Amino acid sequence: MYPPELVKPMQEELENAGFTSLHTAQEVEKALSKEGTTLVVVNSVCGCAAGTARPGAVVSLQHDKTPTNLVTVFAGVDADATAKARENMIPFPPSSPAIALFKDGALVHMLERHHIEGRPAEVIASNLAGAYEEYC
Repeated sequence: MYPPELVKPMQEELENAGFTSLHTAQEVEKALSKEGTTLVVVNSVCGCAAGTARPGAVVSLQHDKTPTNLVTVFAGVDADATAKARENMIPFPPSSPAIALFKDGALVHMLERHHIEGRPAEVIASNLAGAYEEYC
């Protein structure tokens, strides 16, 4: 849906912070089946992804406790991977961007777009750090 040259820097922002980009439903299944905690960022080309979701997720990793695994899917780019990730985020409706924390494959914390949009990256990072304290 989006040209590769447009999304590449947006993917790399998370990859450079240690996230693994997932491109298939099978990769998502494998990532969510791992023991421990897994942070999933549903990446997006929207402004709130650039301004708060990606930076907030990256800053949250400076906390003492952090997730065991870091992964990302890109809405509008990797349709199958995004659909599989969202399937695991039910009962929350699909939203982009979104950030979910799983523990041993179970969803334990969720930030939907309406939790992200209009909030500074530091607020997103603080919210995630609180979840890490509880679950990681």
